[in-house]
Amino acid sequence: MNSNLASITDPSVEAALSTLETGLTQAMKVRTDPLSNLDRLRVLQRIESVVRALPALGLELIAQIERQWSNNDFATRNVTDTLADGLRISPSEARGRWRAASELAHRTTIDGGTLDPALPATAAAQRDGAIGAAHVKVLRQFFYQLPTCIDTTTRASAETELAAHARVLRPDQLKKVAERLEAIINPDGTFDDTDRARRRSFTLGRQGPDLMSKCLLVADPELRSYLEAVFAKLAKPGMGNPEGSSAAQLEGEPDPAAVERDDRSSGQRQHDALKTVARAILSSGNLGQHRGLPVSVVVTTSLQDLENAVGHTDPAHGPSEVFVSGPPVVTGGGSLLPMHDLIRMAAHAYHYLAVFDDSDGRPLYLGRTKRIATAGQRIILHARDIGCTHPGCSKPGYLCQTHHREEWAHGGGTDADQLTFACEPHHRLVGSSDMQWATVPAPVGHPTPGRTQWIPPQAVDSKQVPRINHYHHPSEYLAPQPHPPDRESG
Repeated sequence: MNSNLASITDPSVEAALSTLETGLTQAMKVRTDPLSNLDRLRVLQRIESVVRALPALGLELIAQIERQWSNNDFATRNVTDTLADGLRISPSEARGRWRAASELAHRTTIDGGTLDPALPATAAAQRDGAIGAAHVKVLRQFFYQLPTCIDTTTRASAETELAAHARVLRPDQLKKVAERLEAIINPDGTFDDTDRARRRSFTLGRQGPDLMSKCLLVADPELRSYLEAVFAKLAKPGMGNPEGSSAAQLEGEPDPAAVERDDRSSGQRQHDALKTVARAILSSGNLGQHRGLPVSVVVTTSLQDLENAVGHTDPAHGPSEVFVSGPPVVTGGGSLLPMHDLIRMAAHAYHYLAVFDDSDGRPLYLGRTKRIATAGQRIILHARDIGCTHPGCSKPGYLCQTHHREEWAHGGGTDADQLTFACEPHHRLVGSSDMQWATVPAPVGHPTPGRTQWIPPQAVDSKQVPRINHYHHPSEYLAPQPHPPDRESG
């Protein structure tokens, strides 16, 4: 077990956890090779029961933290970030546990009374170690999909019955039972506007090793009708083919030769149509401004990266077509963009490109097609900070405010080297009181000079060790450090 974990002030809780940890340590030392296979399976069943039950205790703790939340307890701005940093889990997993706690942990009334969990039978089965995370996922998804017209009594009866089945069935078997029960409860498939509004969503997945992103869209009827109209025009064979001469064609009909050359699948044509629509609306200028910049694509690269980009011809596309390769560049949304796409997008001249010297971080080129001087300062921050500079924060630059590292009221300047990115919740943490954070630039001689250091209040860190956010600069985790690195999170 991890011997560095802090002790609990309550003696009874500390004793219970110590007993649990001691038992686990003893179990880890047990030799199981003399056992029969039947006994090995029984051991696995006992272990599985413990593993399934422990999350129930964790969900109760999460619900209690939520109910008694105070911004003075942690350096983080909400329960999700506190769980992610404190347990060293991803923000998405932290959000999942927080949502599960809202349904599977006990609740408190306004006058301090205790209520059963929203899914009481499911919560009881989890506490008993009878069901695991996969069972819980099936049960929660079942109730998420039920229409709002189903009355409370029917919901309660369904939850009791499904939880009982979950105690004896595998998750895949339970899913079949849930699907059949849903068909019985809602035989006509009745859903209203409230149900559709609740289920609408768009999830932009993470980029894979090839920089491609998988997206999940649940479209309401109105959005579907818009997409059908767009695809009818722009996803026709020969229209908007990036590999043909009709790439820019938006009017009229593609000529028969272009249709003949178009070997894209239907899905590929629809993908390219969406890209055409997004590029057209960004180029139109009709989206206004976002945090001081006209809505556009902001890209960061360095002079060395541009100079080192390798151009070559592809025999498959003829000797006249040149392709550029090099390290991917970073956008204001935190995603990676291939170098050849950057060069091609620059031809549209509707995006921002900041070029910096690798050696000293000095801005060498600031290219833009829009107006206002303060926009240039934000572009420099996109290039230097990429995203929020608060330790451990993952918010990209598009979602950040511009912060004076030395407060304007205290004489701080508005020069680019005196500004930094901070998302709105973390921006509110900065101030001059004993309970607030301070921000200063990293000095000359520091491994990352000029970057923003966040100094926590004594309530968070009695030594007030400066911290730098390395999240948006992952290569810094791999770089050799001449001295112990700044702490990243509390």
